[in-house]
Amino acid sequence: MKKLIIAAIALATFAVAPKANAQTKMVGGAEMYPTKNIVENAVNSKDHTTLVAAVKAAGLVETLESAGPFTVFAPTNEAFNKLPAGTVDNLVKPENKATLTKILTYHVVAGKLSAADLWAKVKAGMGKAELNTVSGGKLTVMAKGKKLYLVDEKGGKSWITIADVNQSNGVIHVVNAVLMPK
Repeated sequence: MKKLIIAAIALATFAVAPKANAQTKMVGGAEMYPTKNIVENAVNSKDHTTLVAAVKAAGLVETLESAGPFTVFAPTNEAFNKLPAGTVDNLVKPENKATLTKILTYHVVAGKLSAADLWAKVKAGMGKAELNTVSGGKLTVMAKGKKLYLVDEKGGKSWITIADVNQSNGVIHVVNAVLMPK
């Protein structure tokens, strides 16, 4: 009887485990936990070390650790590497904090918008939707095939490579380019 109870508990544990794991996503070689906030997860992603350094330099850590909710379009290191040589090094200098802050907050939208929410907005907008960013700028979301694209105010394009990385204070969508405000 005792073995039967232990077997039943073990079986129940295995049945529940995939559901718990299904809520996490792998980003930059690390699991992103929906119970952690945006900063707590981002610091573990090897693909977002430049973004994390920039967030620290801009003094936005406390903001992105707050209750939110936020939708963050998170550029990868590779996305930052596409910028002209020296751009990132220049932006993280203390004298450029205002510019860096504007660029980073241009990647943030108030509220939690899942990929399904973005698709619905695009459908309702007859192929595109406008999002108001925390910096006061606008991002345009469009669909092309099965991908969601973001178009910045300068006409630059990025697409979401990993969607719906849920956080305790919002959601992250990984993007493959840095978005630039006017």
